[in-house]
Amino acid sequence: MRFAVLGPVSAWRGTEEIELGPPQQRVTLAALLLAEGAQVSVGALVDAVWGSAVPASAVSTLRTYVHRLRQLLEPGVDKASSVIQSVGDGYRVHTTPDELDLGAFRRFLAQAEQARRAGNVKDMAGHLRDALTLWRGPALAGLRGEYAEIQRQRLSELHLSAMAARLTAELELGAHAEITGELTDQVTDHPLDERFRNLLMLALYRSGRQAAALDTYREAQALLADELGVDPGPELQATYERVLRADPGLVGPAAPAEPAAVSLLPPKGKVAVPAQLPADLAVFVGRETQLAEATRLVPGGTVVISAIAGMAGVGKTAFAVHWARQIADLFPDGQICLDLRGFDPDGVPVPPERALRTVLEALGVPSQSLPQDPSVLAAHYRTLIADRRILLLLDNARDAEQVRPLLPGAPGSLVVVTSRNRLAGLIAKDGALPLHLDVLSPAEARDLLARRLGHRRVAAEPEAVDEIIELCARLPLALAVTAARAAVQPAFPLAAVADELCDSRGRLDAFSDLDAAVDVRAVFSWSYHALTPDAARLFRLLAVHPGPDISLRAAASLAGLPVPQVRRLLAELTQAHLVDERTPGRFASHDLLRAYAGELAGTVDDPEALRATRRRIYDHYLYSAVAAGEPAFFIRHRIALTPLSPEVRPEEFTGSEQRASAWFAAEQPVLLAVVHQAEATRFDQHTWQLAWAIEHYLGRHGQWRELESALLMAMAAARRLADPTAEAHVLRGLAQAEKYAGETKYSRTRLERAIELFGRAGEKTALAETHRQLSVALEQQGDLEAALHHSKLCLQLLPDTPDNDRLRAWARTGVGWHSALLGRYEEAIHHCQTALAFAQEQGDDYSAVYMLDSIGYAQHHLGQYAEAADCFEHALELIRRVGGIPWTEATTLMHLGDTWLSLGQVDAARTAWTNGLHILEKLRHSDAELLHARLRELDKPSGPARSHAHGA
Repeated sequence: MRFAVLGPVSAWRGTEEIELGPPQQRVTLAALLLAEGAQVSVGALVDAVWGSAVPASAVSTLRTYVHRLRQLLEPGVDKASSVIQSVGDGYRVHTTPDELDLGAFRRFLAQAEQARRAGNVKDMAGHLRDALTLWRGPALAGLRGEYAEIQRQRLSELHLSAMAARLTAELELGAHAEITGELTDQVTDHPLDERFRNLLMLALYRSGRQAAALDTYREAQALLADELGVDPGPELQATYERVLRADPGLVGPAAPAEPAAVSLLPPKGKVAVPAQLPADLAVFVGRETQLAEATRLVPGGTVVISAIAGMAGVGKTAFAVHWARQIADLFPDGQICLDLRGFDPDGVPVPPERALRTVLEALGVPSQSLPQDPSVLAAHYRTLIADRRILLLLDNARDAEQVRPLLPGAPGSLVVVTSRNRLAGLIAKDGALPLHLDVLSPAEARDLLARRLGHRRVAAEPEAVDEIIELCARLPLALAVTAARAAVQPAFPLAAVADELCDSRGRLDAFSDLDAAVDVRAVFSWSYHALTPDAARLFRLLAVHPGPDISLRAAASLAGLPVPQVRRLLAELTQAHLVDERTPGRFASHDLLRAYAGELAGTVDDPEALRATRRRIYDHYLYSAVAAGEPAFFIRHRIALTPLSPEVRPEEFTGSEQRASAWFAAEQPVLLAVVHQAEATRFDQHTWQLAWAIEHYLGRHGQWRELESALLMAMAAARRLADPTAEAHVLRGLAQAEKYAGETKYSRTRLERAIELFGRAGEKTALAETHRQLSVALEQQGDLEAALHHSKLCLQLLPDTPDNDRLRAWARTGVGWHSALLGRYEEAIHHCQTALAFAQEQGDDYSAVYMLDSIGYAQHHLGQYAEAADCFEHALELIRRVGGIPWTEATTLMHLGDTWLSLGQVDAARTAWTNGLHILEKLRHSDAELLHARLRELDKPSGPARSHAHGA
């Protein structure tokens, strides 16, 4: 049987095409196929089919669609053998790349990537051609609705990326004349996609049509200005400049599709070596055969990826950690451990780009310097570890797509992956070497119990031990939980333990794992019923927390109990092996235990009590994030937070910026998960306020994609609340996220709308602050008079209260800076020095940086070069003390270099510009080309010009 989604959704039995029924039934099949073998819950399918207009009969109608599809696809085949499998609360369709056109498309793309890595451009182009021939029109053609449109757009971008890569390869092979017509068609179809315009310019130029290439650029320039109000991107501008001056380098092959990666780390040996492997189990038994097999996989000049697969609770993580610790010495450049949360019952699997960021940060790369584009991020990662020996343990992976971007591009490092799935794609496409773990052998299970309970006790009751092993299905997790319960009652006969296990089986339905039906629920039930009532309640409520782990104070807020009492309850849960303290002060459970706790909470706890629990945990993170943000130099209007539940114990930082930053770093995955969960459970007030509270941290640390995602959820929440003030705050945040990313596409529109909403609501401080933010956006767009106007409006509108003193200083700096950009230097110095005096009085080094840079800029233009240099060097000293603002450091270095040049200090100018260039290249900032040009000018025989004057 074959399926297709790259065009109309279709299915074939042999050569016979199958009629799939009405559109909503085809959407059901499409959603299952697009999951590419993963389970799709009934809720997700309902959303895909009906969107927001869900009828009361949706679930029963959906099950009817599934039933009909099974009959259409495989007449006469029973439900158990159907290609549409029932899995938990949902369904899945397992296909191979030969059975689904999307799978074949991805396989060809992977082969193209392998050819590119090997330098075989001809094969790369061939594989991409094969991939593109699979498309039979727009993806999901004929299907309507929000889900279909979102998926169509996602797949269309994959198609366009493959098309651009194929045309790039053709161009590199010298086929510029042959592809010019095709590129012209692509530009016509996608006029705002600069990739195709850039390739068309190169093809035209290499065909001897320089004038046509320049016209192509001018058309793009005019179109982008009219449609979006922006200039062409840096790559298109660079191609234009090279065509304009007839750069001889353009005649040769085009640049490779992947940008040249920039070194992100200091030389090896000057960075901290990560050692993140968890502690080994105190009791680890058996697995000798698998350990011996795994040891043979250690790399010897080649990249090896070991995929450890096995059912939940079979001990994959314990095995991987045990083995990794045995071979850690072979990887002197570091060992990194990352939980990908592929099967977390409440959490969202870690996206590949987030995982890449986490690994790069572990290797010492500042988060602010990381690029946003996932492909560029992956290229940086591969370049960074190319000459290092790193051991990377990726725990709980969902599928190959989640892992693939983290694979090294050069030999020497080892990636160990654990997953409940077999990761066949990773084995087939990427050469992973599989290692499958099964349940323990009877002898190994007996050994585990003997080492936990004592050999004498186990030997005394062999029949009871055999029954316990059978009841636990030889599953290490179940055996560990049972042993923990028995160990605290040494006088308890093991026969009684076996009897209780047998009795507890009937209390709950059988617990079915995705990979194998294993009755471990009885084991969990037995340990759970031995807990004190308060510990049992905490265990259930931990399932409400979105994970991946929880701190002591957050657990106290979750339970609504005092911290000392919760500390004792967590100790009880840890002793029962129902919770682990994986790092000091942070607690987590195996996902099977969390799923079990969630089921218990749904049956034992009142729905209103669970809702109150959710509110407490959302309150905890909201108030903790706001407290952590206090020392982070917020320069924005405070919001009225939703009232704090009396039982909540927010984190306390006592004014310590270091502790606050450490809390943000540790809790970032939790905070993002909490925003997702708050939005999903329709706690709309908490959703937008949580996004507001984490905005500054995410922005300063380069987490711009995560910030945008949180703010888009916040916008949906604000609109559901019909709260214009909340909407205005979110609009302002989205514009700020654009600024962090160096974009201005929607900033002006968003900020003008926020000004309108704040004005109607009478929010004077927020209104003034948004005028200041709009001035920055207008400056980025080159409208300096309007920027100065809005800076002055901010100063005029700001209420004269002590709470606004810091914002007032920033507004005055804005007036000064924009005055300087317009040539009003004396006025600029007056405003900025007034603001600087306030910042210094308050010990506000962060604000002082910007004020000193602005003063130095004005002094430079007045010819006061020595004074300007002092200002810039003072600003740089503060930047290095404060940290977290690399783009500002690069700008100040650029200004300092200009001033050194005006003083005739050419070597000092070169040093400042070179240091600034390194930062801008890491950020992939467009100003990097400005510094490249200035450094080239220094090396001209005629000597450097001395009139840069910051762009004068």
